[in-house]
Amino acid sequence: MEEKIDIKQGTIKRIGGYLHRVIPIADKSGEIISYALKPLMVEFKPRDIIQVIIGSALLAIPVSLTEEAWNLGITLPFKNILLIILLSLIMIGMFVYFNFYRFNFKGNKFEFFKRVIGTYLISLLIVALVLTIIDKCPWGNNNLLAFKRIVIVAFPASLSGTLSDTIK
Repeated sequence: MEEKIDIKQGTIKRIGGYLHRVIPIADKSGEIISYALKPLMVEFKPRDIIQVIIGSALLAIPVSLTEEAWNLGITLPFKNILLIILLSLIMIGMFVYFNFYRFNFKGNKFEFFKRVIGTYLISLLIVALVLTIIDKCPWGNNNLLAFKRIVIVAFPASLSGTLSDTIK
């Protein structure tokens, strides 16, 4: 029995461990002459995690080394820090949705939220590591200041991590 293929939509197949949309290419008579593969980046795989780590580090390192970021952690009220967290999650979510899930959201909601939250948490960890290494996270003495500095630097770091996740 032959598989019915929608020429416009194609079918979804796992190739090399990754999901792809297989799109048939037909001639004028409707005869399928070839297939095009389009990767569906709806799963948050270890490769994606590594890309987020490297992408987060790209901006976490230079921003962590600025005195402005350290001082902002001292002067910025906590409600503003919460707004930065919210803004980060919204921006990551919008970028991820429109680049990965716009046409495949219905069956991949869990993967969407996993990618958004995972990207932000990875960025927070990378920033915390960098700030701890350069001795700008006063753990034990002033945990709130450490947290505020991490969130401030994680804002651009999470966005660069999200951007690097699009590279395939």
